[in-house]
Amino acid sequence: MSKKVQYELEYPVRCSPVILYEFLSTPAGLQEWFADKVDFRDNIFSFSWSGNVEEAEVLDQAELEFIRLRWLSAPKEEFFEFRIRISDVTTETILIVKDFAEKKEIADQSQLWDYQVKDLFHRIGN
Repeated sequence: MSKKVQYELEYPVRCSPVILYEFLSTPAGLQEWFADKVDFRDNIFSFSWSGNVEEAEVLDQAELEFIRLRWLSAPKEEFFEFRIRISDVTTETILIVKDFAEKKEIADQSQLWDYQVKDLFHRIGN
């Protein structure tokens, strides 16, 4: 099995960091776009898709800046992260998604994130 590498995707967002952070860090917000059902208990998110459940622990977070999670089934060094950045030049809000995938799967994984983020943007009226 190939070693997974980290990759990063950037999406300009037309909404405030406060609203965006709610959609990235709370069960109610994540349930709007990321999974069918989301629960949170003891620093663990439980994500359900069509009855299948995956759990992710919160590794780190800073309010209005980022949240970093790790699937419990993934190696310790792998994580996925949602980061909010404000462009110095345009003052535009930017969502940065960091994730890990095998090199040959990065394009497919990126398309999956594109689809998910498109749904997020629809929910926030972007």
